[in-house]
Amino acid sequence: MQIQLKKGVLELCVLSILSRQDTYGYNIYQVIDRLLGISESTIYPILRKLVKEGYVTTYLKPSVNGPARKYFTLTDQGKAKFTTLLSEWQMFQTNVKRILGSDAQ
Repeated sequence: MQIQLKKGVLELCVLSILSRQDTYGYNIYQVIDRLLGISESTIYPILRKLVKEGYVTTYLKPSVNGPARKYFTLTDQGKAKFTTLLSEWQMFQTNVKRILGSDAQ
């Protein structure tokens, strides 16, 4: 998949993962990498941006294997942002399919 296509949806993917459960950065990377093939360094700037904008907060959670891990969780503002982005993504996807016509099936 082309890099520009991935970049456009990564924030939505991160918010989607966090809408289901709190988790740590490396886990978010693994989930997305498994399906889209990204580099680990791609996720952390997105997480920092989401924290800075107030969509995500962090907390430390003890780990059985080493030091405490930084977990990310959606704020109420982040949940609203996810809903908005998801709606925009669905509309975008529908419109692209219309443009592509029957070839998109």
